[in-house]
Amino acid sequence: MAPGVSSDKSRYLVDARTLVAGGVALVVSGVLVALFLWMVAPAAAREVKAACAGLRPTLSNPALCPEGQDSCTLPQPAPDFTVTAHDGRQIQLSQFRGKVVLLNFWASWCAVCKAEKPSLRAMSAELSSDDYVVVTLASDAEWAKVLLAIALAHNPAQVPDKFKDAQAAAPTMEEALSIYGKAMPRGTPYQVFLDQPSGDDNLGQVAQRWGIEKVPESFLIDREGRIRYYFVNKRDWTASVAATCIRSLVDE
Repeated sequence: MAPGVSSDKSRYLVDARTLVAGGVALVVSGVLVALFLWMVAPAAAREVKAACAGLRPTLSNPALCPEGQDSCTLPQPAPDFTVTAHDGRQIQLSQFRGKVVLLNFWASWCAVCKAEKPSLRAMSAELSSDDYVVVTLASDAEWAKVLLAIALAHNPAQVPDKFKDAQAAAPTMEEALSIYGKAMPRGTPYQVFLDQPSGDDNLGQVAQRWGIEKVPESFLIDREGRIRYYFVNKRDWTASVAATCIRSLVDE
């Protein structure tokens, strides 16, 4: 063959080898990336599980089990309910579908509940987004006591001394609105609704349907309306494990 022909063939062979080598490199890179992601996902899941476990969740609540079952484990569908805001608005839990919801049951007469409120407020403000909401239900017969309790929990300096005694007479609604307005001029970063008890009961009707025997108790509900975690008694919601646990559901 002529030298020129041989040279062209050699060049084409080199180009082909380069292309093959490049293709192999891309395939190997893709496999390595896929392997890395495959390894990271379980690690992230373990971190999330560990963070939520750090909040010491309760694994079951018989009242939330399907009809006919005496026991079950979470997740379980969150029972819907309707409650009222202080301005008369009514909301249903199902209206928050598509968001992660921290549902907190409390009461104005519960000292532990009021002690939990500052960390709940701080966490609500820090994690506030279109994908996450904190909803609190107060087991009280009237709004005046609820508004006073919130003011006492977050800004007691703005509460008249005569209302600081637990045995003091409750303020009127007008007095409570005035106290709340001074103590919380920007409101709260969490939503507050009334869960009125029936008759002489202490706990609200929704709280009882959810199997709650004492307050505070909280439920973490995912975007699909499933209860993923259930927390008995108060928590420090400013703890890093709380933020990690909640963000994990938001990021799902």
